[in-house]
Amino acid sequence: MMAIPWLAVLKIVPWKEVISNAPAVADGAKKLWSSVGKKPVEQPASAERAAARPQSDNEVIAALQARLVATEAATADLHSQMLASSELIKTLAEQNTQLIKRVEANRLRVVWLGATTLVIGIVAVVGLVLLLLR
Repeated sequence: MMAIPWLAVLKIVPWKEVISNAPAVADGAKKLWSSVGKKPVEQPASAERAAARPQSDNEVIAALQARLVATEAATADLHSQMLASSELIKTLAEQNTQLIKRVEANRLRVVWLGATTLVIGIVAVVGLVLLLLR
């Protein structure tokens, strides 16, 4: 199986859409980070684990409190993970925007180099033809 040539892949990519959407992706990541980053993390309270089979009302309450503490700890952990993930998404979106700008600049340079090479080639062929006709 033959690999797709890189130039063919680059031609397939809708660069205008990618470039026009890059700022929106970066803005979306920034909004996500600002909304997630402002939410406070609740600190779980400490409690002891209740017995596996509670018998009295006090034991039932203690078991529920222990489950509540465990749930609060898990929620706080998930919130911190979400903050870290949001920061990463923001950073990746900013890097993606910079990368797209650089790729577009390189694409324009290649177009200019190709056009320049074509013009130089035409001038060389015309010069050679004129030289041979003398």
